[in-house]
Amino acid sequence: MKSFTTHSGIVGPMDRVNVDTDLIIPKQFLKSIQRSGFGPNLFDELRYLDKGEPGKPNEGRPLNPEFPLNFPRYQNTSVLLARDNFGCGSSREHAPWALDEFGIRSIIAPSFADIFYNNCFKNGILPIVLSAEDVDTLFKEMYDNEGYQLTIDLPEQTITAPSGKVYMFEVDAFRKHCLLNGLDDIELTLQEADSIKAFEEKHKNAAPWLFAS
Repeated sequence: MKSFTTHSGIVGPMDRVNVDTDLIIPKQFLKSIQRSGFGPNLFDELRYLDKGEPGKPNEGRPLNPEFPLNFPRYQNTSVLLARDNFGCGSSREHAPWALDEFGIRSIIAPSFADIFYNNCFKNGILPIVLSAEDVDTLFKEMYDNEGYQLTIDLPEQTITAPSGKVYMFEVDAFRKHCLLNGLDDIELTLQEADSIKAFEEKHKNAAPWLFAS
């Protein structure tokens, strides 16, 4: 998993409440259990004028000219600014997979759906909760300034705007540790590989009949 320490990047808008995981990555793409290949279909129903299907090439598909992330000013967005209850709906891990492959490193919103929020940390994305008032301010500044960027510092738990204003955010200490060190659940387990092997050997010696072929 990619680690996250500090990041500065273009901010792009998802200016609507209750963005569910089916809007983030539509259900027809869930046939694959690979963790790659979903970025081109992020927000597929909003991003394109036709319906995307698994295995269908995205090159040449008609883009929706009214979808903000298709605007030239929001190309290379890596910080997504969102509204309340982002990531609601089904608990598909494909949603953070698609966001990650698109290039999103952090999402800022007043609130997130719990399962989606947890899945972000497990896939190298930093979800940040700010007050609705602060999010409103960031939206206004972003709309008023093309090329608007934020700098996010996870060790210090700060967001710095171009104006110099600093926003503090909270994050669980264990999730912070995992993200700083790029540790997903498998990598956390592998840190105890020697202890696991020692336990298995001890158990095999104590109950060899369980291991008889």
